[in-house]
Amino acid sequence: MQAEIADTMEIEGRKLYYEVGGEGPFLVLAHAGFLDSGMWDGQWDAFAQHYRVIRYDMGGYGKSDPLQGPVSRRDELLRLLNHLGVKSAYLLGCSMAGEMMIDFTLEHPEMVLGLITVNSTPTGFEMQGEPPAEIMAMIEAMQKGDLKRTSELQIRLWIDGPFRQPQEVDPKVRQRAAEMNQIAVRNQTWAVADTQSIDELVPPAVEQLQNLHVPVLVMAGALDHPEVLRAAELMATGIQGAEKVILEGCAHVPSMEKPAEFNRIVLEFLGKH
Repeated sequence: MQAEIADTMEIEGRKLYYEVGGEGPFLVLAHAGFLDSGMWDGQWDAFAQHYRVIRYDMGGYGKSDPLQGPVSRRDELLRLLNHLGVKSAYLLGCSMAGEMMIDFTLEHPEMVLGLITVNSTPTGFEMQGEPPAEIMAMIEAMQKGDLKRTSELQIRLWIDGPFRQPQEVDPKVRQRAAEMNQIAVRNQTWAVADTQSIDELVPPAVEQLQNLHVPVLVMAGALDHPEVLRAAELMATGIQGAEKVILEGCAHVPSMEKPAEFNRIVLEFLGKH
């Protein structure tokens, strides 16, 4: 199903790309911080049969303009919804986008019909233990301007995860993720925009989970970093009425690795609410 609308809007002189399609209540899809809206290709047709689906490339990713400095990802989402005249929507975000959408829901509860996070951590969540070795190597590669190695390390870190070797992962998934990731790496989006926080939620979401009063589904891939799974459990127990689903056989991006199962779980959850 082709998007009915594929367009850009302007935010302070830069263009933000988005697509809209389908019929029904609004459902907003926001991507992980190393991919772009293409990560939802396996969801678009299925979701657009039941919902008015919006997906977009955050600034510095995909078809949106590069960034020159830090931005508020919550503000990007709010501006997009206002631009499209959306008063309320279901929100589905992976990784960094899920974290942002938790904050957005706390800040604008009247605009959120329901929230689904995928391999996300709430703001203020403190990772325990040593960081993955790939992170330090990735930072070193970025500093050296080695874009190819930077991208490969990000794919190792997030697509493969800590428990698999590259050859154990569907090569088509790795290739598609790399295509999206290379745009963000070339734009240096993570270093320019997302290593620094502006417009932080105070207090952070980890201290406000009890204030989330919309239907919430917490999803995570069983092969992701254990701290991401710990965050999922923390949210599932801290948010009243929240549901939690762990998808086996995938890491940080289950929507790409297990699209049929992912779609079924999401649509069943949304159908109940």
